[in-house]
Amino acid sequence: MSGEHPADGDPSTTPEAAYEALRDEIGRVLIGNEPAIEHLTIALLTRGHVLLEGVPGVAKTTLANLFARVTGLDYHRIQMTPDILPADITGTHIYRENIGEFELQRGPIFANMVVADEINRATPKTQSALLEAMQERRVTIEGDTLELPTPFMVVATQNPIEMEGVFELPEAQRDRFQFKLSIDVPERDVERELLDKFDDAPDLGPEDAEQVVEVSDLLEAREIASTVHVAPPIKEYVLDLVEATRTHPDVTHGASPRATLAFLDGAKARAAIRGRDYVIPDDVKGLAEPILVHRLVLSTDADLSDVSPNEVISEVVGSVEPPGADAVEPPAASDGGE
Repeated sequence: MSGEHPADGDPSTTPEAAYEALRDEIGRVLIGNEPAIEHLTIALLTRGHVLLEGVPGVAKTTLANLFARVTGLDYHRIQMTPDILPADITGTHIYRENIGEFELQRGPIFANMVVADEINRATPKTQSALLEAMQERRVTIEGDTLELPTPFMVVATQNPIEMEGVFELPEAQRDRFQFKLSIDVPERDVERELLDKFDDAPDLGPEDAEQVVEVSDLLEAREIASTVHVAPPIKEYVLDLVEATRTHPDVTHGASPRATLAFLDGAKARAAIRGRDYVIPDDVKGLAEPILVHRLVLSTDADLSDVSPNEVISEVVGSVEPPGADAVEPPAASDGGE
């Protein structure tokens, strides 16, 4: 059965079917964001978080809202501002005079999908309120530790061109995002299609999208993705890529072990939504930029020379030889099982 998902039951629970349903329904409202939809799906199937970066007006928040609607996930949006406090995110205990007791008021972090809009406008203290939630999937409120819903996913947005009134995300925060995705201004032909669509339906918005998968289907697809075969040469290839970021002359701090695991989990999910039950080198290479671009800390000389993380990633990927096709497929199933 090499190349097929060893899944029984409803075919809608396969990662491939789930992704296609999500992509098609989002595409009815939003045009030209297939790569971002794919990475959001991969993150959801691998318990990851996503940082969306782009100039105002490219529909970053709309994309996150749409993704929540078509998946049926409970969705909370937090507008990050300098005056927002950690308790505004996690929650707090409020004294109820009528009963003479403190009552827990849960914050917006208690949702399946939390959109932290313009995350870099919040102070570092408030940004840190997300750290425990993103890694441990729980929060501590005045000494009480509370579990977050399953699935749980943070999608944050930020504007790369504003420099005033923003706080750069610390490395520990950036490292907790599985992917950083750049949402670019659309190409002319895509933007023309957008004009035509909204000329016909001026009020088209996220509320027009319908839920196309059940949360139970997503959890089943997540389990299927976790069973995808990763051959030892693929694991060595991942280690070689990560090591190359740590030894590159333009890099002061390379990718962390969390990035290594992001390659493993992400490549498995990427293979699964393409209908394969094994990872190939292209699955790893296809994730290199979104996994590494926000994690690399370049040297001062590289910054002064206007070297970009994307250029370093391209050099790293080009310098590491991937394994051959004959080394990555899973062992053939025995005839006795057919």
